[in-house]
Amino acid sequence: MTIVISLSPEVEARLREKAARQGQDVNLVAAELLTNVLEWEAQDSQETIEGIQRGLDDFEAGRFRSFDEFAEEQRRKYNLPVDS
Repeated sequence: MTIVISLSPEVEARLREKAARQGQDVNLVAAELLTNVLEWEAQDSQETIEGIQRGLDDFEAGRFRSFDEFAEEQRRKYNLPVDS
């Protein structure tokens, strides 16, 4: 499949420089970069969904704390002033 995209001159220059440094065809480098970004995005989305599910499971099981408890822990941890 052929897809044509328009790049800003700055991005095109960076892509060509990367390809030249690697001694590879610019199209191959672009395809690898896109593949890596798409794989990262899919993994990041999956990890986000799993984290949300763990949080929901914890809540349903009664494993949670109040905001005040959380805020106090953060104030101690980062030596933050107490709001007045």
